[in-house]
Amino acid sequence: MDSTFRRTGNIHLQDLIDGLLSGNRAFLSKAITLVESKRSDDKKLSAELIDQILKPTNKSFRIGITGVPGVGKSTFIEAFGKMLTAIGKKVAVLSVDPSSNRTKGSILGDKTRMDELSKDPNAFIRPSASGSSLGGVAHNTREAILLCEAAGFDVIIIETVGVGQSETLVKDMVDYFLLLMLAGGGDELQGIKRGIMEMADHILINKADRDNLKAAKRAREDYKNAVHLFPPNEAAWEVPVGLCSAIEKTGVKETWGEIEKFLSQTKSNGWFDENRKRQALKWFHERIQARLEDHFYSKPEIKQEIKKREELISSQKLSVRKAVDELFKD
Repeated sequence: MDSTFRRTGNIHLQDLIDGLLSGNRAFLSKAITLVESKRSDDKKLSAELIDQILKPTNKSFRIGITGVPGVGKSTFIEAFGKMLTAIGKKVAVLSVDPSSNRTKGSILGDKTRMDELSKDPNAFIRPSASGSSLGGVAHNTREAILLCEAAGFDVIIIETVGVGQSETLVKDMVDYFLLLMLAGGGDELQGIKRGIMEMADHILINKADRDNLKAAKRAREDYKNAVHLFPPNEAAWEVPVGLCSAIEKTGVKETWGEIEKFLSQTKSNGWFDENRKRQALKWFHERIQARLEDHFYSKPEIKQEIKKREELISSQKLSVRKAVDELFKD
């Protein structure tokens, strides 16, 4: 029997592929669940799934959105997403939540935080628990992006947990990196390092409304001055600094306007395609490392040897370096 007719859950893989390519959101959810599975048989099926739906396309646009907790990421994404669907775009939001250490489940529940967008027929929201992956970026976010694109979504938004660790990883999987900031307090007080600001393709000061508007305008000038001190980026793009109020819906259309300028410029100068190629190769090497690690730790004899050395290290009878050297001795 052809491998594409193997079963996944209660449906055949080929049916899952057909449903996904037709844009069915229920099949998209099933497909993402499959690639997130840690079962060995599901891993094989998910590899077949990705291989079947993978095709060269630059029609979609991937946006990473980050900012400290409290900056209003979800409120902004909902307003931004609704604006995009209103102009005919299909929008997918992959929001990676901090995991509960006890249940490993998603704590924040983005579908409840983006109630209007979740009901939009041209939008798809997928909150995912971060599990043990670095900085809250789910291990299979890249596969989820490909699945959303196969399902016909034009704009894929990745929301980070905004704790200062996941930004580099998200930057390496998106076309455009949007940093949301707050007025009053500067980046040190907000927990945003200069390095994160340098990665941004766009800095947007949110909650620029009511009594906070004056402070937001002052912050915009400060950040504009700071951006001019940063080294030029590889895309030859001048990073805009804008104002936005997700609640009052101001600055949202202007944000998309800047993104369209970026897309036009990077498509014409070749950076868009070059960046996608670099990201694919980086992903390739990351998967090699992950596979080697899984292979190493899955060996029963290695598990036993690690356990022995853990006890010796805990009792200070063996150094960490020596323990590692012994595990990898010829």
